[in-house]
Amino acid sequence: MTAETFFGCAFIAYGLPAALFILTIAKDPVRIIVLILSAFFWLLSLLLSAILWNVVVPLKEELAFGVVFSVLFQEGFRLSIYLLLKKADVYLRQLTESEPTQIFQNPHLLAYTVGLGFGLMSGAFSMLNVLADALGPGTVGMDGKPQNFFLVSAFMTLCMILLHTCWGIIFFSSMDKGQYLLTAYVVLSHLLVSCLTLLNQRYLYVATVLPALTVLIISVVLAVRQAGASVNSIKKAFKGAGETVQVQAQEN
Repeated sequence: MTAETFFGCAFIAYGLPAALFILTIAKDPVRIIVLILSAFFWLLSLLLSAILWNVVVPLKEELAFGVVFSVLFQEGFRLSIYLLLKKADVYLRQLTESEPTQIFQNPHLLAYTVGLGFGLMSGAFSMLNVLADALGPGTVGMDGKPQNFFLVSAFMTLCMILLHTCWGIIFFSSMDKGQYLLTAYVVLSHLLVSCLTLLNQRYLYVATVLPALTVLIISVVLAVRQAGASVNSIKKAFKGAGETVQVQAQEN
């Protein structure tokens, strides 16, 4: 069962993010560069969090302190990459004028790419060690403990990757429009979801997963609205996709 657990949790955690990467990022080298840059910024936040965790003794005793400062560092580097890309915007537009890319002409696409980069790197560090343990040896759920640790970890990893993607869109758009309440929402919701994971130590998985999914739904709605989409535009998009498929079928 260890192999089945490994592949099942891996597909749950990384299946949808991998599809997003392949369909929206992989074909454009400029988007790949931006995604790697954003992943590097997330790694820098992790490095500073680790340094602080080692220097400040109370952080080693109370995991909650480490979680809070880690979130603050991540959001600080999200702001840093926003300011960096904003400052380099004119140069980057000129650099890509002859390239078939729209990432620097579309701020929402840029924010989506940065958010996905944050999410993929966060998900990699969150789940890889868990997947390694899933291969055994060992059994989860001894002494009457819950047996769904790997499954919960996979769903939470997927949730965090998607949340980072949505947070990237909301954060960049809110900064551009001066809607700082939404900026605060990104930071506070990130703190909330991250602190909820502390409940896993007490095996309160429902109290972790359900609020995280609720925050994800709210964040998706906010991200879609910030990107300028509406119910009518989404219906037209699906309708247009259906018409395209029908026309292609007639031509064949």
